[in-house]
Order: sequence, then C-alpha cells, then structure tokens
Amino acid sequence: MTIDKSWTTIRRRGSSNEFWNGLQHFLQMAKPFVNDRGFIKCPCRRCLNNASHQFEDLESHVFRNGFMFGYNQWIHHGEPATANAGTTVVGPSGGIHERDEMFDVLDDIISEDADEDAVGGPSSYDQYDDLFVALQSELYPGVSSFSSLNFLVKLMHLKVLNKWTNKSFDELLKLLKLAFPKIDLVESHYEAKKLMTKMGLGYSSIHVCKNDCALFWKENSLKDTCPVCSESRSKLQSGKRSGKNVPHKVLRYFPVGPRLKRLFATSKTAKLMRWHSTGKSKDNDVMRHPVDGKSWQEFDKRHPQFAGDVRNVRLGLAADGFNPFGNMSLSYSMWPVVLTTYNLPPWICMKAEYLMLSLLIPGPQSPGKDMDVFLRPLIDELKELWVHGLDTRDAASENGVFRMRAVLLCTVNDFLARSNLSGWSGQGYRACPTCNEDTPSMRVIGKTAFFGHRRFLPTNHHWQSNLQFDGRTERKRPPRRFSTTDILEQLRRVKTGIPGKHPNYGGVKRKRGDDELNWRKKSIFYELPYWATIELKHNLDVMHIEKNVCDSLLGTLLADPHKSKDTDNARRDLAKLGIRHELHLFKDGNKLMKPAADYTFLKQTDESFVVSSDQ
Repeated sequence: MTIDKSWTTIRRRGSSNEFWNGLQHFLQMAKPFVNDRGFIKCPCRRCLNNASHQFEDLESHVFRNGFMFGYNQWIHHGEPATANAGTTVVGPSGGIHERDEMFDVLDDIISEDADEDAVGGPSSYDQYDDLFVALQSELYPGVSSFSSLNFLVKLMHLKVLNKWTNKSFDELLKLLKLAFPKIDLVESHYEAKKLMTKMGLGYSSIHVCKNDCALFWKENSLKDTCPVCSESRSKLQSGKRSGKNVPHKVLRYFPVGPRLKRLFATSKTAKLMRWHSTGKSKDNDVMRHPVDGKSWQEFDKRHPQFAGDVRNVRLGLAADGFNPFGNMSLSYSMWPVVLTTYNLPPWICMKAEYLMLSLLIPGPQSPGKDMDVFLRPLIDELKELWVHGLDTRDAASENGVFRMRAVLLCTVNDFLARSNLSGWSGQGYRACPTCNEDTPSMRVIGKTAFFGHRRFLPTNHHWQSNLQFDGRTERKRPPRRFSTTDILEQLRRVKTGIPGKHPNYGGVKRKRGDDELNWRKKSIFYELPYWATIELKHNLDVMHIEKNVCDSLLGTLLADPHKSKDTDNARRDLAKLGIRHELHLFKDGNKLMKPAADYTFLKQTDESFVVSSDQ
C-alpha cells in the first residue's frame, strides 16, 4: 500500500487539516512500535530521530517543530525497511514526484535553526516560507524533475562559474519568461538574491568613512558623520534635493559562524573536520599540514580545554590586494580577507569551495595602517567563537549538538600585507620582523641592504672568514629569539595613533620614537585572548618569495637589463665597500665600462640554457 507523505512538507501546520490528518495516521502506524518503557524515536526537526520521547509527547513535538526532511522511509515507525521510499514522495492526488535534492539542503539549514531555538514554534520558520513555496512549485506544468527553487539555485551557480553580469542574468530571465510563459521563476537577479539570502548565503553591508577612519557599525551605526574626522557618511547628490543616501564606501562582511556550522551539517564534511586528529602523519619528521608544526602543538598544550574536542575549528587568514577591473592603468586596490579551515586534510582545505571569504575591503586605496578598522567585525566574531562558541549540530555524531569553538591560528601573506596586519613596518633599517631590533642593515645607493646572513652558518665554516661578502669577517652569532614577554613590552611603548587618512587627523605622518622600533601600531589581533600565546603568528607566502627570487636570479644570470640585480649602482656599492675589485666600473675614454661577471652567461650559453629550460 502506498503511503501519502506529502503532509510532511506542509509549512503552515496550524491551519492545515491535511497536516493534522497525516500526523494522526502516522501516530496510529507508529504506536505498535514503542519500546517496553513507552518510548519511541522522535522525527521532528529538532530531535531528528536522535532522541526518544514518551509516545504521548510525539504528537506535540512533530506539530510544534515540523516533520524532519529526508526521513522518507519510516523504518523506526512501522514502515518495512524494504520499501523504496527514499527517492519518491507521494502527493495528495496519488501522483508520484521525484524527490528534490533541495529538500536535504533546507533540512540542514532548518535543523541548524532548530538547534538554536528550543521553542521551535511554527512562527520560528516563517522566514523559510518563500523557499518552501519555490521548493513545492513545479518549474513548468508537467515538469517534475525540477522544482522552481532547484532550477534557480543551479542557474545562480552557472552565473558565478561563468562570470555573468547581473544585467545578462536579468536578460536571460526575461528570455525564459518570454519563451515559456508558464515558467515559475523570479523576475530579476535582485529577487533571486533575496531568496538565496534566506538560505544563509547573504552578507552584511557596513558603511565606511571616506577616509577609512571608522565603520558606521554598532555604536556608530546611526551616525551621519564620521566620529573621527566629521566627514559626511554619504555622498552629496548634486542637483537632487532628496533621494536615497549613497555611502562613500561599503565593507561587505560575510559572517563566519553560520558557514562553519554548515561544515558539520552533512556527515561527509563533519567527518573530514576531524582529520587533523585522525588522519595526520605519524612520522614526526614529516610536515605536510599545520597540525604537524610546533605552533599547533604548543597551542594545544597551552589550551587543553580547547584541544580536548577535536571538532573545535582552527582557522588561517590570508589577505591581499587586487585590481577588480583588470585595467592596470586604473589604480584601484580591493582587499579580500579569506579564511581557510585547517581541520580539513591538506588536499581539501586549500580548494576554492572550502575557502571562506569573510571580508571584502573596498578601494580605491589600500587599507594600509588602517587595516584594523576593517577587521573589526571579524575580530569581534572570532572573540565570540572563542569565548562562547556556537551550538552546532554534528551530523557525524550520535550526540547531535555540541558547542563549537574556533581559533585563528595564523595569517599567511606577502611581506606588504604582513606589515599591514602585524603592525611591524616592512621598511627601514629594522624591516626584518624576526631579527627585530637586531636587524643588520646598511644604506647603499638608493636603498637599504641587509647583510649578516653568514651568522646562521656553523662557527667553523670557511665563509665566516671570507672578506668578499662585505669586507669583514663574521664573528656574530644568530640573532636572539624574542619571547612573547619581550614583544608585549615593545608594544606597550607604542603610541596609539589616529586611524584614517584625513590630512588633518590620521593622515598626518607621525615620526616614531626610538623606543617604538619599527612598530606602527599594536595589531587588533592582540584583542583575541589567545593571540599572544601563538608561537608563529604571521607566515610569509612562499609563492611570492619563490617567484621574486627566481626572477632576480635568472635575470642576473642572463644579464636581463630589466630584471638583473647586477646594476651600475650595485657595482658602485662594491667600490664603496672596497671588495671585488675586478667588478668595479672603469672609464675607457669617455665611456663607462662594466666588466663582465663570472656568474653571467655568454650569449651562446644563454641560448643553450633557454633551449634546455624549454625541454
């Protein structure tokens, strides 16, 4: 006998006789299957068959919270296990429709909300009514393979993959409406975005001062002028007496917590979120993932309560600027801030679909020293995730809900972005953040040069006494390692600057005192309770270093006039240092001659080198 299960998807249960009658039939069917204590599994959207209740309570639970999605074969409540109800749903008219995959997606989303809302009354799910209307609507009369919602999600996915403009998407919708007048589809991209936002795929728009002084957020959300420089929040609309206020800049913030919860909503990714504990390398001499590093292990020792639950999330942060317009003649720098989840295995955590965009910092200028202004929403959420955590449903655990906490383990950037994030300037005589105040440097023609690299060699190495490096023997030991206490003491001496780029406020250049060393600010990351205890806070992006070193090395070997580091000024520096006399510039009549160096290729060698590289 075919069972009518269409009532399980009805949203407005309080006014539906169909839902009530279907629930009564379900209870009659399930009653013989209570256990000897009178308990039975509850299929409501909060319990999800993970909890058992007295049979008398089953009716109120399902009516209040709704019937869980995905439970199409009622094996715990009297339906034979051999019935193939997992792929079809029988409608009230007796017709059979293919199960839409979006049911499972909405089930995950609603289950998250059910975990947060213990009351779970019907009004708690009103925000999903439009989604369920689209889910229960046929795309076109007679087409049961696609619901209106499923088709729209796939269409939006194609838009992203193929970089369609909003205008082209609107024109495609118009064409579909024209060609298929009865198609059930939204009218515009704007309406599609509003519907997708209800699935948890939205973001917050936060207005920013035109000079990057402050965000109009939280305590400043109702202000019309900047609390620092008093500039107007909105652009002046010339020739218009009234209308919508247009902000100078808008920061897009994508909340992290809901997306972390989504990783635990399906059993596949929920299991992968434990990989750092169950799948890491057993070889102590091999590092293939941050879990194998000293920083991770030291953090676990200092925070055993956090490390005690392997489901707690470890994050990494990367930020860099790019020109979104692709026109390099137009100076514009937009900065995305991306998070990666290090709980996942190395072959997954760096895939695009697992990277989470958290902030989109607007241009046209780089945020520079004002990076902390834009990071404020993210830091506040990270503090909440560390201190309080989020109740999260774990699809791979029988315990159901757990309190998920998260930690930011490190940042990964190029040297410029590292300077903006850490607060230690990457310019000047003390540019090295590791050597700190002990950075060995000297001024050469047009730039600062850094030397003393022989200090890292063994004490008996023959290069230690070689005079060709800088004209001196090397007797110094490697630079000291600065402790957390040392760094915090340095930061205590740093004066708090005014944020922003207004010429009368934050834009005024301030000369650093000698006791401030190369610190420009105390980074906002130190507001995180655990940040000072992390061994390796900021990592350099190897890709940039490899590319730049390789370009410089090959350019010098091939004597490329644009990329070689063997310049005329470099030869003059050798003369000033009194080393490598055979490479000094000399005059031949009125011409300035540059002797060929042993490390540069001859023309014939250049050609053979290029040919062998191509092969």
